[in-house]
Amino acid sequence: MPETRRGTSSTALDAARAMTDKVPQITVLFWVVKVLTTGMGETASDFLVTTIEPVVAVAVALLALIAILVVQFRMRRYVPWVYWSAAAMVSVFGTMAADVVHVQFGVPYAVSTVVFAVALAAVFTLWWSVERTLSIHSIRTTRREAFYWAAVLLTFALGTATGDWLASSLGLGYFVAGLVFLVLIAIPAIGYFFFRMNAIVAFWIAYVLTRPLGASFADWLGVGPARGGIGLGTGVITAILLAAFIVCVTYLSLQNRPTQQPVDAA
Repeated sequence: MPETRRGTSSTALDAARAMTDKVPQITVLFWVVKVLTTGMGETASDFLVTTIEPVVAVAVALLALIAILVVQFRMRRYVPWVYWSAAAMVSVFGTMAADVVHVQFGVPYAVSTVVFAVALAAVFTLWWSVERTLSIHSIRTTRREAFYWAAVLLTFALGTATGDWLASSLGLGYFVAGLVFLVLIAIPAIGYFFFRMNAIVAFWIAYVLTRPLGASFADWLGVGPARGGIGLGTGVITAILLAAFIVCVTYLSLQNRPTQQPVDAA
């Protein structure tokens, strides 16, 4: 029969055709949920490392991240709950990674900011050299998805280091730092809508900036006055942001259900 004579390359091609875009459309709600994950990741990380042994907290976060990424990579299409759960865990672990570099190894935030920026640039360079595109709407192969999540993880680590650098090392405080990033994130938006800035460049600049934007305001709400916050508690803020996150992702799942279907591989 013809089906029994199909080669491995043909099977792989069919599998690639069956994979639709693995990331969501870029809408206002996308950015809302992205900021929620950044704030939640920051306060959740702080809450976990101060509630349980930091080494255990990092290990648990890493295992949870690996588990959800395995599920995400096994999906053949964008599934809101899986994708955003992966983004949330990247936020938690990315925060921990940046904080461990500073707290445990004494690396200044300015230095880690540069290191993470160079690492992110290296991932983008390799991604472009291999795939000739950095568009998130071309994530239809496992290799491209691997590049994508490597870049996402580094954007969270870079954003964490940059936010803490401004808020702590430069002494701006979390609220003022948040305002600075609020102004900065308007630059790619204005550039894209009014000055024909490249859409991919604008996206990735905004993506990096959402991390310190959300984290700065979440820290300001959660930490005590001694650290420049209003002291609502990192656990409380995490719970509030998690509730908002669940509402938004539930809405996205209901909205996505009738329109996102696997592509026929025939």
